Amino acid sequence: MTKTGKATPASSGMRTVDIVFDAKARTLGKMKSEVTITSQFSNFSVTLETDEGKLHGGDASAPMPLHYFAAGVVTCLMTQMKAFAKRLRIPIENIEMNANFHWQLQQEGRDPYVSQPMGFSIDIDVDSDAPTEDITRLIEAAKKGCFAEQALTLPCEIGHRLKVGDGWIEV
Repeated sequence: MTKTGKATPASSGMRTVDIVFDAKARTLGKMKSEVTITSQFSNFSVTLETDEGKLHGGDASAPMPLHYFAAGVVTCLMTQMKAFAKRLRIPIENIEMNANFHWQLQQEGRDPYVSQPMGFSIDIDVDSDAPTEDITRLIEAAKKGCFAEQALTLPCEIGHRLKVGDGWIEV
């Protein structure tokens, strides 16, 4: 697990900043879970609960994990658009997004199902007097700067370890 959140200067005026979040989760019974997410960069923490609906054995007492996933993607993109609009000097007022997140699962008999993303789409409505070319340039920059969208776009290895006794094994 990466344990950094510091900015490091590069030789050509380029700067590199590691943005690291740690999540500590636990089950709360049935399908309910609790997760505390801490940003190493800003040292801010938030605790969230999730639950599944009755179909999946939960009580629907909290948002499903995929609710947070969808919220994270669209709000991350909107945040980057607002931030980059200032940098690019493109005047924008408000942004509205309508997004569709589509997965499919396949299951044979009582075997655990296998899921796969089918596609995600985001409609963006920007309140601005700027030319369409500027808004398009802003969206392209925001897509490249959006941490959530880049995690979906670029291959990234996810390591998994299982605690066995006093040690850990790769799974």
